[in-house]
This record gives sequence, structure tokens and C-alpha cells, in this order.
Amino acid sequence: MRAIEHVHVAPTHPQRFKEVLAPAEAARLDALIARAQALLEGRAVWSVSSTARGGGVAELLQSLISYTRGAGVNAQWCVLRGPPEFFAVTKRLHNLLHGSPGDGAALDERARAIYEVTTDAATAELATLVRPGDIVLLHDPQTAGLTAPVKALGVPVVWRCHVGVDRPGALTERAWNFLRPYVAGADRYVFSRRGFAWPGLDGGRVSVIPPSIDAFSAKNQAMTPETVHAILAAAGLVADPAPGRPQFVRQDGSPGRVDRRAAVFEEAPLTSATPLVVQVSRWDRLKDPVGVMDGFVGDALNEHAAHLLLAAPAVGAVTDDPEGADVLAECLDHWRALPAPLRERVHLACLPMDDPEENAAMVNALQRHATVIVQKSLAEGFGLTVAEGMWKGRPVVASRVGGIQDQVVDGETGLLVDPRDLAAFGRAVRRLLDDPSEAARMGAAAFERVRDDFLGPRHLGQYVELFAGLLEASDAQLVHHG
Repeated sequence: MRAIEHVHVAPTHPQRFKEVLAPAEAARLDALIARAQALLEGRAVWSVSSTARGGGVAELLQSLISYTRGAGVNAQWCVLRGPPEFFAVTKRLHNLLHGSPGDGAALDERARAIYEVTTDAATAELATLVRPGDIVLLHDPQTAGLTAPVKALGVPVVWRCHVGVDRPGALTERAWNFLRPYVAGADRYVFSRRGFAWPGLDGGRVSVIPPSIDAFSAKNQAMTPETVHAILAAAGLVADPAPGRPQFVRQDGSPGRVDRRAAVFEEAPLTSATPLVVQVSRWDRLKDPVGVMDGFVGDALNEHAAHLLLAAPAVGAVTDDPEGADVLAECLDHWRALPAPLRERVHLACLPMDDPEENAAMVNALQRHATVIVQKSLAEGFGLTVAEGMWKGRPVVASRVGGIQDQVVDGETGLLVDPRDLAAFGRAVRRLLDDPSEAARMGAAAFERVRDDFLGPRHLGQYVELFAGLLEASDAQLVHHG
């Protein structure tokens, strides 16, 4: 098995953002493209992550690399390949970075040896691809071990951490202590929030770049109500027939169609007329799907006809998350134990990942159909599903944690709650179900906030600024040593 796999990404010209940007922002986009082309001419920008599908990082890279290539910049993407024991260690690190014990196993010398076997093999293969003048952008704990050996190739290295926690403690420090020796030598560190930056890292090398969504991807592109209904029906998420066609537009502009069906666990099928509360996340304890169920059935239902749908990728499709099947099993056990009248109001769906863009179209349709979107994470680096829901003009009830707080303005673009206060979560959902006019007002404001702050041009512009400073420092160093 190869240690890395090259991911093909078709280019998309970023000029398409002019469809949704204000005139001043559109003018700035032209200047950004010209600057990126001049700055990165003759160079490649290599992104390295742990998976090409499933999860926010893969979605971000798919979008950003497509637009970067469309702007005429040589952007490349590789993903690590490793044995299950490697991903068990990195999932442990992921959980600890969020302040959760995860599997409870040690980060000992054996764990370090497992980790380094995979990262050393990936470095050896990457060394055959990277050339002088290139830039390497490493993503998350899985890639941290590549930092020093890739930097030894004579290229600038940026380590990008997409995860963090508001109140670090002993568990978080265990992960930091394991990873810090690997990343300490990076030329720059990028975090989603200033508060996520680790103590012990050089603060002068820390940059803050919040993530963004792709307004034109299958997950976020505009859909008519007829198309939404048709996609949900084709995927088996609603039972009533739809007159429209379950179609979407792929990243390369070609037509796509939803044909595969989700695996749905429910007492009776939904219809398109059913008011729906939706959470879309991986099957991950940090997304607290059991807590979402309990908060919904305990405090949100009241006299409402609303149902809850928990949707997530099929568990076998996310290669860097070995806990997904266990979490799904826990959710199903909890769902089956609910009293029958409550169990009838809760649905769980595993969305197929055979075709990631088809999966994204299903998510898009679900979010556009939702009456309320929720994201009750116990910890969250950013929470792309929040911005995605806001982009659809839907009110969001979400946890007051991590990067979610940077997206939702409480009472204006959604409602924030303590993630462990199930009663408060239920009341917030019920408040929006009770008052459709308030929900519509918040949804409209949410759309505007995403348009202004969380689309690709802002994100790409911050990376161009980062790379400019990085290359200036690198050139100065070469002159000094010369």
C-alpha cells in the first residue's frame, strides 16, 4: 500500500463568486487572483491531509484547491494512507485535543512508533514530489509528523490545526505534549481561532484563518423546492412521490443525479410535509447525537408535529474515523429504548458516500428542507455544518463552543446554548418552532452573515497573505545564508 495518494481536483474559476459577492468584494477578488498568480508562479502548493472524503477538512480542501487551480495556481493534494492502528492513534489525539478521553488508551512509545511508521513512509514518498520553491501545507494531527522531515527538503512548511477546545485541561495537554515536538519547527501555524493556539508555540508564527464554505458545491448550490423534494424522495428520506427530478450540478459543471438510497432507521417514513429538525454530522460522540435525541424528545416536542432527523455519512466511508460504527450502534440502542410515541418522532439516516457529490446533494436537500438546523457539539473546531445551514437561510440552534460562536450571533442569526444543558437546547428548538416569523428573520440574517464572512474569497485571500509573508521570510533567509 502506498503511503500517500494523490487526489485529483478539477479546476473551477473563482470568478463565479461574483454571482454572490457585493460589487466591492468582486473587485477585490480580481486583485486577489492577480496577486496569487504573481506570487506563486512556478511554485506548487501541496496540501496533505488524512482523508479525501467525509468531514469538513476534506470538503474545505476540495473546494479551495479547485478554486486555487482555477485561478492558475499549481495546487496539489495528497492524503495519508495508513493501517487501522495509525488511525486509532490519531483518533485518540483528535478526541484528546477536544478534551475527551476517547478510547482511553495511552500515548506511549508504542503509540509514537505506530504514528511515526506511517508519517515516515509518507515523507519518503512526498520527497519525490516536492520541489525547491514549493510550499507544503499540512493538516491536523495526522500529518504533524511530516513537519520536520519535509522542512528538511528546503521548502516552507505550514501546519494547519482545524481542531481545538475552549477550556484546555489535562487531556488536551497530553495531545499537545505528544504533537508539539513534531510541529514546533513549522514556519507557520494556522488555527481557526486565536484561543485554540497552543502554549509553547512561537506566537509570532501563529495565524488565524477561519474556514469557509463553497457556495456552488453540490452541498450548498441553490435548489428549487421541487428539486429538494425529488432528492429526498430518491434517497428514501421522505416517502411521498415528487414531481421534480433529483438533479444537481457537479463541481466540473456536469449534471449529477441522486439515485442511491440512504439507510434509514425509523418506525414510519417521513413525508415532505413534516416539520423537521435536522442535525448533519459524522457519527462522533463529540457531536452528541444521543444528547440531541434526549433534548428533542424531552423539551422540544410539546404540541408540535415536528420530527428529528440525525443524518451522517455511512460509517464505513470515513477512513480516518474508526469509532463511527460504535457511535452509530450506541445511537440505535438509545433510539430503540425510547418510548414508542417518542421513537416515532426520531429518525436516523446513514447517507451513502459512494459518490461524495451525490452525498453532498442529499445534505443540501436536507438542510434546505429543515425547519430548524441544530449542531449540539460538545466541542467544535469550527463546525462547517453551521455555516452551511445558515447559507440556506435556516435558523440554527447550536452549542456555545469553539468556532460555532464565531458564526452564530445569539438571537440574531440563531440561538446558542450550553451544550450540556439538554433542557435549554430543547427550549431553543421549541422557541423557533413556535415562532416561524422569528425563525425566518434569523434565517435571513444568517444567510447575510455567511455571504459577508464565510465564503471562499475571504479564506483564499488570507492564505495568499500568509504565503506572501512566508516566501518573503524564506527569500530573506536564503540571501542571508548566501
